[in-house]
Amino acid sequence: MSTSSHRSVPRPSSCVRSLDGHPQVWLGANFWSRSGGPFMWHSYDADLVRTELRTLHEHGLGVTRSFLFWPHAVPEPGVLDEDVLDRFADFLDAHHELGMQTIPTFLVGHMSGENWDPAWRAGRDVYGDVWMVAQQAWYIEAVTQRFADHPAVCGWLISNEMPNYDRSGDRATVSSWARIVAHAVRAGGGRQPLSFGDGAWGVEVTGADNGFSVRDLAALSDFVGPHVYPMGDDPVRQHVKAAFICELTTVAGLPVVLEEFGVTSDFTSDEHAADYYRQVLHLSLLAGATGWLAWNNTDFDNLGDRDPYRHQPFEQHFGLTDVTGQAKPQLLEMHRFEQVLEAIDLPRCRRAPSPVALLVSAYLDAPDNWFVDPVHRTDVFRNAEQAYIALREAGLAPAVIRESDGLPAEPAVWILPSTKAVTTPTWHRLRELALSGATVFASYGTGDAQAQRGPWWTGMEPLFGARHTLRYGLVEPIVDDEVLVRFDEDFGDIEAGETITIPVAGSRDGRAILPVESTEATVVARDQHGRPVLLRATRGAGRAVLCTLPLEYFAASRPHANPDPTWRIYQALGRETGVLSAESVSEPRLMTDRLIHQDGRTFEWFVNASDEAVTYHPNPNLTTLQGHSVTPQRIIAPYGVDVLINPSTAGASS
Repeated sequence: MSTSSHRSVPRPSSCVRSLDGHPQVWLGANFWSRSGGPFMWHSYDADLVRTELRTLHEHGLGVTRSFLFWPHAVPEPGVLDEDVLDRFADFLDAHHELGMQTIPTFLVGHMSGENWDPAWRAGRDVYGDVWMVAQQAWYIEAVTQRFADHPAVCGWLISNEMPNYDRSGDRATVSSWARIVAHAVRAGGGRQPLSFGDGAWGVEVTGADNGFSVRDLAALSDFVGPHVYPMGDDPVRQHVKAAFICELTTVAGLPVVLEEFGVTSDFTSDEHAADYYRQVLHLSLLAGATGWLAWNNTDFDNLGDRDPYRHQPFEQHFGLTDVTGQAKPQLLEMHRFEQVLEAIDLPRCRRAPSPVALLVSAYLDAPDNWFVDPVHRTDVFRNAEQAYIALREAGLAPAVIRESDGLPAEPAVWILPSTKAVTTPTWHRLRELALSGATVFASYGTGDAQAQRGPWWTGMEPLFGARHTLRYGLVEPIVDDEVLVRFDEDFGDIEAGETITIPVAGSRDGRAILPVESTEATVVARDQHGRPVLLRATRGAGRAVLCTLPLEYFAASRPHANPDPTWRIYQALGRETGVLSAESVSEPRLMTDRLIHQDGRTFEWFVNASDEAVTYHPNPNLTTLQGHSVTPQRIIAPYGVDVLINPSTAGASS
């Protein structure tokens, strides 16, 4: 990507602040002792706990997320189990002895595929029953008051995946409940950073409203903590998923801590577990995360006859260590990552601004009274995620901009992927941006929803210089398995006469082209049937580029799609607009990005997203993190990561 900051937009990346106001990086693990898993407070082994913590500490981890098992901590209404709390106090002391810290979690609640009610709940509504909410608030305040001044406590979490524990709350009720329980922490003297532990699965991220709105809870939170365990059909999407979700959770304007991520060894080999950790850690860092808490610290082979492991056997093997305490490859990857974070001095780094904006349609998290088809919401997520991947493959690490937050003037290039709809004011704003010098690229996609099937586009001809020729209620189907896109005009570094093959996938409704005819635009490329595929129109100081194929939808609908040819069109767009320099790495298997230190040094990332070794040619001014010069040709192992330094601007103002 061009190093110019001209028409670039900042990308959010901030650290959680400690009590004294210093930025801190949380790198650690969710913790249950193998002495009992969720029942550890009834089978507490102080020596074993210290051994388990020491292993984490020796591998560079400084933080745990700990859990007060609610049925044990509060055996009766208004009664705390003093033995449990004494053991938790020892647990805190064990952290302090090693210079570690922990984030206590109160309402557990849900854990590892089972819900665990206090015996006295008796079916009461967790969110709406005033007595039940008062019991939670009392418990949280009492425990906080006891431990708020302990030096091992660095934060607080209200729950563990509350939407799994009780899904009955609507947004208004959950937000009211959240205010009461959050204030209970503050009433107990807890001044450390606070969040809710809900997984950040709300409508702003998933498109499905579970009552826990990332935006609504932001006013009560100091950080947002996504929980990400993807099941997919494409290795690149699998590795990038957590990063993309971290980008979406910045809607709250808060630091992002990847609060839960990991793999069970029952689902993946040791080698691929290490690959997954490496990719998720580095790509989520580049997506703005500044904290990582793996799930979890240890395996539980010794607890297979107890719930929840009796009926969720794969939950026994998410550990960073095996049941004997030996480090698994995942822990070694965490240690290597810690060394990178230390070398770059992360709290004093920021993400490089981007000239490219990936627009996430407001229809992802639109209110219910908009009558948005749930399938449309899913399409918005999938298409935006695939565009995010293709942009990274093209060397165009984007800023993710939510339509619902408004469109800033800074980005030089706007990407609207396989877009059925954005709102009317946004179409007007996009034309203004083009007139003022920006480039607007939109690919059309009707998606899988059948209701109101057609483009919800206002002012298509004034923006793109073309008009559609659709018939009402019908799509223009693509019956071929591939679209051969032949370029009639030069487009960036794609020369006239070149052909790009686009695989077609998706449903009967989504496998469609937008039939258009030009009124002012230049037809840059056509398909094998002569239909316009890419059109370019000058608009004031800028331009608008229309793609009539749902490129991102096709790729999102295909297993093992990446790298998909979309990256090649994005790269050409980057060359066409000047935001991608001719010297930039042109290798879709290699995702690149930059962090900028306060002293002016730039840290360059090269992430191999493939299962093959990749050779690239770095800028000769770069050095390794150890200060060694780099060879003209470097090889990155499959799923490997290379981090280099550009020291030439050290000391410059940032």
